[in-house]
Amino acid sequence: MKLSIVIVNYNVSYFLEQTLLSVRRAVEKWGEPTEIFVVDNNSVDGSVAMVRTRFPEVVLIENKDNPGFSKANNQAIRRACGEYILLLNPDTVVEEDTLQACADFMDQHPDGGGLGVKMLDGQGKFLPESKRGLPTPWVAFHKVFGLAKLFPKSRLFGRYHLGYLDKDQTHEIEVLSGAFMWLRRKALDKVGLLDEDYFMYGEDIDLSYRLGQGGWKNYYFPEARIIHYKGESTKRTSINYVFIFYQAMVIFARKHFAPGRAGAFSLLINLAIWMRAGAAMAERLLARVAPVLLDAGLIYGGMYFLKKYWEVNHKYAPEPYPPAFMVAAVPAYIVVWLTTAYFSGAYDKATRASRIVWGVFVGTILISAISNFLDAYRFSKALIILGGTWSVAALVGRRLAIHFLQYGYLSLNERRPKNIAVVGTATGSRRVRQLLEAAGVQARIIGHVNPAGSSDDVNDDSLGELRQMEEIIRIYELDELIFCGKDLPASQFIALMVRLSQQVSIDYKILPEDSEYIIGSSSKDSPGDYYALNIGLSLYQPQQMRNKRLLDILTSLGFLLGTPLFIWFEKRKAGFLRNCLRVLAGTRTWVGLQHSAGPRRTARAILSPADVAEHSAPLTDSTKRRLELLYARNYVPSTDLNILFRRFRWLGQE
Repeated sequence: MKLSIVIVNYNVSYFLEQTLLSVRRAVEKWGEPTEIFVVDNNSVDGSVAMVRTRFPEVVLIENKDNPGFSKANNQAIRRACGEYILLLNPDTVVEEDTLQACADFMDQHPDGGGLGVKMLDGQGKFLPESKRGLPTPWVAFHKVFGLAKLFPKSRLFGRYHLGYLDKDQTHEIEVLSGAFMWLRRKALDKVGLLDEDYFMYGEDIDLSYRLGQGGWKNYYFPEARIIHYKGESTKRTSINYVFIFYQAMVIFARKHFAPGRAGAFSLLINLAIWMRAGAAMAERLLARVAPVLLDAGLIYGGMYFLKKYWEVNHKYAPEPYPPAFMVAAVPAYIVVWLTTAYFSGAYDKATRASRIVWGVFVGTILISAISNFLDAYRFSKALIILGGTWSVAALVGRRLAIHFLQYGYLSLNERRPKNIAVVGTATGSRRVRQLLEAAGVQARIIGHVNPAGSSDDVNDDSLGELRQMEEIIRIYELDELIFCGKDLPASQFIALMVRLSQQVSIDYKILPEDSEYIIGSSSKDSPGDYYALNIGLSLYQPQQMRNKRLLDILTSLGFLLGTPLFIWFEKRKAGFLRNCLRVLAGTRTWVGLQHSAGPRRTARAILSPADVAEHSAPLTDSTKRRLELLYARNYVPSTDLNILFRRFRWLGQE
């Protein structure tokens, strides 16, 4: 066996499908015996079923939990028979010649223990982590404190990504990227497999270092290229990434550097962890809070001028509104208006004016009702109504103004419909249209560019030839190109992306052969995105998440108020009170996923939808996960109420 390919997957079924299709084409063109392993780390997005159905040639390993990247790779490596082992990320696309080119290079360089290739992001731009240096304390210092980013081509400061080395020439390097890590089996037998102390990140650095220590060389080989939708597998902007990545560097230092140096290195890295984590938290908090603070400021300013106008134009006492009105009453009004607007969807990415109006209207009714019971804050109902009207105008106006500054026209939606061209045959173009319509994507398909250079339809909407692509993009003001994987090879659309990236700014997506997913990524630091059919989980839609949180708060308050009665029905009375407080604090949710991993981090669940069915008969783990997936896919708040009622006696469980 010449080659064994190992792909570890976790909830990226749509990207995994494209990766396996590109690997299949590369294997077919190469013609050498190759085995392909997919190790699934307990995905809940249908990855396992997709692999079984579409890729029967793949050796599938199903884990019942998520043991981490290193352990999962080692599971397959131990079973692999290939002369070479390729560790490949599930969010990559390989060219048809990639496998053969890498094998030929390694055959010609018997001193090579590992090989990395030129990696491109979803825009066709070079990813600097294609070649890296060893993160010694000095190199890590430059990386952590931003000097490497400021001086990427410096031989002194730019050693982390080796920016001073030509990206188009072959080089001997120190560290390979785990996204595409071509390894010689003899070298692995000598230096050992991936270190399982690393859950994610750092294992590629560790293995690369051990290969060098074992007398092998690591090569950067730019003659082979891949696309790496990096954001999908690393989520680099998350706080969790900061902690995991830099902790991996600490593990590496403690393992490979002298004890004295490791201590200093650990101190440096831990300082960097908290600095980066703090900056990431501040950035994310500011991004979330800034719109709310801006809205609050606009409403407060409007209320101030409304108060002045009311005092001047209406015959009241010299000071009808005491200072407490602007100090206490108005901020309270603003909190109510913005809270009800939030729950109505005013802060969703794609909101509508009707949601804002409804949210502020409900808030105005609440303010009027509450003020009747508080003599100290019982002010003119007319001013409250005027304040509500101004709040609507401020919230809508602020969104229109920001949208105009970003896109040049007035709208509450994020952008105008995209102008899209399809690179593929007329048949492929029709397929793209059908998928976009079925997925509800608002876009204008301008036409298609046939890669063969000739029409396959008498009435087709051909825009021209591939060589005219720059002009086509400019004339039709295109925002996005969609490549049909069935109609042109990966090497062709990758080459086109690289060429266009030097000339124009445009997004790219790919429709893999016979797939229902159109996949792409806007930058190396943003998650990959896609247009797809029936893949959304209702549980994680913004409106449903708000409804679920509101339901948790109301039920917890109700349980606490009714504790003298409810406590006698609970099996674990102390646990019941503790869970009520936890749910109120947001660290727990009454009902959620316990046996499955959701697509985002959520509060730990006290009850699972599988608990109701298991009450009558024991369930297998796969059945529990399937029930939870159905719950997440079809979630409505009444489902939680039903589960709470049926499992009421167990609300105190951990």
